[in-house]
Parts: sequence; C-alpha cells; structure tokens
Amino acid sequence: MHIVIVNKGVIPVSKYGGTERVLWYLGRELSRMGHTITYLVESGSSCPFGKVIFLDNTKSLSAQIPADADIVHFNFNINEAVDKPYIITIHGNSNDSREFDINTVFVSQNHAQRYNSGSYVYNGLDWDDYGKVDLKAERKHFHFLGKAAWRVKNVEGAIKVIAKAKGETLKVLGGHRLNIKMGFRLTLNPNIKFYGMVGGEEKLTVLRASKGLVFPVKWNEPFGLAITESLYFGCPVFGTPYGSLPELVNSEVGFLSDKSSELAKAVKDAGSFSRKRCHEYAVEVFNSKKMAEAYLEKYLTVLNGKTLNKVPPKLKEIQKEKFLPWE
Repeated sequence: MHIVIVNKGVIPVSKYGGTERVLWYLGRELSRMGHTITYLVESGSSCPFGKVIFLDNTKSLSAQIPADADIVHFNFNINEAVDKPYIITIHGNSNDSREFDINTVFVSQNHAQRYNSGSYVYNGLDWDDYGKVDLKAERKHFHFLGKAAWRVKNVEGAIKVIAKAKGETLKVLGGHRLNIKMGFRLTLNPNIKFYGMVGGEEKLTVLRASKGLVFPVKWNEPFGLAITESLYFGCPVFGTPYGSLPELVNSEVGFLSDKSSELAKAVKDAGSFSRKRCHEYAVEVFNSKKMAEAYLEKYLTVLNGKTLNKVPPKLKEIQKEKFLPWE
C-alpha cells in the first residue's frame, strides 16, 4: 500500500516537535511492514525510508498527492475536496462548534469522547531510539517537559509543587528563567533549573536521572508525549486529572490532583512507585508498532468504503473558562 502522510512541519525533528516525532515513527513502522511511504511536508525535510515532497502553498493539496497513492493521512484540518481515500488525525484541542471530517481520528479516548467520537489511536514511539534505561541509577531531581510558554502547560504550577516539596529540585525542559511572553516571569528559586527547548541526548540525560515528571496542566491534555517519554525512563507522573491524564496515568505509575499541596506530598513519596512498572507500561502500551497497526486498521476501514465515525465529530461542550481549576 502507498501511504501519503501530510503534515505542516519539518522531519526529522531535533527538539520539541511532538507531532513530527510521532509521524516519523508511524512512517518508519509502516515501511517496515512493507508499505510505501511518502511524506508531504515542509521544505527542509528529509527521510531515508520514504519519499519526501515539499508542500507548496500555491497549489491545492490534491494536486500534490502522488497519483498512485492508496490512502492519504492528513494531520491537520483540510478545506478542500480530496479525490483519494483519506483520514485526518487531530492532535490538538479546539474550542468552537465546528464539525470535523467523518474520517477524523483523535489521539486518546478522552480526546475523542469530548468530540462525541469513539475514533482514536494512541501516539506511539520507537523506544529503541531512546536507549536502555538503568532503573537502579541514582535519581536526583524531578523534571517538567513541555512548552513552558503555553500557560495551559502550567510550568508555574510545577514550580509551586516543588517549592512545597522541601528539599527537592526541578529541571524545566522547554522554558527559561526569564519569560516575557507570559507577561513577566522571573523565577528566582535556585532549586529550579531551566534548559530551554532541548532535544536529543541533552533531554534524555535529564530524564535518565529524574525521580518523576511534574505535569500540572490546566487544560484537557489531548495525549501528552511528555507522559509516555517520562514513564519509559521509569519516572512516575505527578499531574492534574484533566484530559487524557486519568486514562494514561493509573495509580501504579503516578498520582493526579488539582491541588499543589497534594501533588507536593506525592512527590515526596515518589520512591514508592516502581520504576520498572513505569518503564514496562510505556514499552508495552505506547510503542510505535502498536500505533502503526492501529492506523492500518483505520486505513483499511476507509478503503473498504466505511467511515471512522457515524456522524461528523463536534465538540460536545465549549469550555467557558480559560484554565481548568488549579490550587
């Protein structure tokens, strides 16, 4: 089967690029299964296991899709008719009454349910690229992983949790000590270290030595690669009970609360969680092979003339508050 994966991003990714990272592993797994892969992505991309075509904003999408494509996998909403079978994965949140395509896929069960859909596929990663994990190594700090400039990610909340957990330190991956984008935030606490937007070995080094992920998001997280990457390294997750978190983070691998005092108490007890269980859970459930197999089922459903949803997905309830509760 010739599968065309379309996304407005550059591959491969070196730092953040959550969606691009997922699509890279999806294509690679499908290629290993014997399928032909073409990426229709932004200029500057390259790929050793598939063909790359650069998106041209002066042309329609249909005009850029190879004639011999069997199915097209879009990763953003499209506003034109496409003459090939296709699916669309929605990776983020919207907060309006638009109707989504009948062949839309979401990235967690909660994500799908909020749009009155049952169509979802978990994001998966190729853990071979993350290296071996020493689950018995000394762990010295906690970490926050995400775009700290996004206020819904609540890096301020993570800092608050660590400040209440006396004697603990936090390494922030994805933010800076001085952040003008969020008004004016200068973090003076010496127990908080900032690393900016990092990737590769620098990021993995921090995760290998971490006691856990502090992730008190203030929105309905669609999925959260930070969660599964952290679990792979044996890090339990301390976050809020919003979006996909209750679905992904069970009591064996983390603790959820919307109160900083309760999360701080759980953080102090991080040693009670099994690093081995966290690691095994990530490897077993959130791997790229499972993701590719699940998407292949979606492709075949559409190719067989069926739809992925009974009715076009639509957000069931528009959120009026800007941020979900956090104390």
